Amino acid sequence: MTLEITSENPVVKAIIEGSAPQPARLAAARGLLPLPQQDLLEVLVALSNNSDAEIAEAANETLQSEGPDELLIAAKADETAPTVLAYLANQTEAKREIHEALILNRNTPDEALAVLASATKDGPLLELVALNQQRLVRFPQLIEAILGNAGRTAEAERRARETKKEFFEKERGARQIADELRARGKTAAAEFFESAELTSASGNLSVEDAWIIAEHIEVSDSDIDDSWLPSERYEEFAFESSEQIAANIQRVIEGENLDGGEVTAERVSLIRRIMLMNTRDRMKLAMKGDREARSILIRDANKVVCSAVINNPRITEQEIENISAMRTISDEVLRLIALNRSWARSYPIIHNLARNPRTPIPTAIGILPRIRTKDLLNLSQSRNVSEAVRRQAHRLAGARSGV
Repeated sequence: MTLEITSENPVVKAIIEGSAPQPARLAAARGLLPLPQQDLLEVLVALSNNSDAEIAEAANETLQSEGPDELLIAAKADETAPTVLAYLANQTEAKREIHEALILNRNTPDEALAVLASATKDGPLLELVALNQQRLVRFPQLIEAILGNAGRTAEAERRARETKKEFFEKERGARQIADELRARGKTAAAEFFESAELTSASGNLSVEDAWIIAEHIEVSDSDIDDSWLPSERYEEFAFESSEQIAANIQRVIEGENLDGGEVTAERVSLIRRIMLMNTRDRMKLAMKGDREARSILIRDANKVVCSAVINNPRITEQEIENISAMRTISDEVLRLIALNRSWARSYPIIHNLARNPRTPIPTAIGILPRIRTKDLLNLSQSRNVSEAVRRQAHRLAGARSGV
């Protein structure tokens, strides 16, 4: 299993991944390398479980020597690596202020807080955990950790039991969840919950999955126009097998890897949750979702879903410019972009479309008359586009220069 590394420091990455020389890793474990505090803690936590006993022992000793003030700063910081936050949550003898900061830090892993909630003897801390209902719903093991702790206060128990009853024991429909979201001012998310089936080939998505997806809804029903989808395309909402779903998930992850670099574990988790929705619900999310949801669904294998992203009223010209350069999306998306009069007035967009090997040949050729002569010459020599596009670019460039 690959350990997720938060730091961008190449030295930190080399040490944690094990590619740094053994003396360098040992020096890091002893706290002798001149690293920023956040990087140092991430390195030490990673090395504390190293297979090399000498390195692991040195890292643990260095961690034990860290002062409580430095650890409190780390517990409060959003930039602190989740592995460090998890390590601190497992230190049951740490100062109360550190545990309180960890509970309030949105980046502290849920699993680590469940460990803390099971072990702490501090009742008010359990109350603080129980206050975050969204976290309890997302990770129900926290509820059980609170209820299983003999040191819980009556208030912590009340809140945990109420959340458990409300979300996990009552046969609570989407309408009830929608009412709660609407009461919180999340109208668009509420509408999505009311109409979405939120099902997959393997059965219903969990409440916590649905809740996370709803957080990425920003467009209300009144703001969308689905007239772009003719009724004859409804057959594209066909049932997807588990194999098709798995292939679609892999397609999106690989596409993001190719176009943007390594995909984080958190991002992979969100991709999986979204792709487990059925086709109709993914289309709704594509039309109503935020920028993050759009960036995932634009790579969907289903052409109705990725086309719905283009019809999302919140999509920006900058997003379209980025999409027009992607080599891992549907040719249908690129064709639709070219047909949009507003986007076709943007030179960076039509230039990207002309250069993109995924753009349908008739579409690319139709764009060429609007491409500048210098760029036409480059296209006529590019091996990334089709022969037909190269030839037409060569003809147009020659005509303009009188050759």
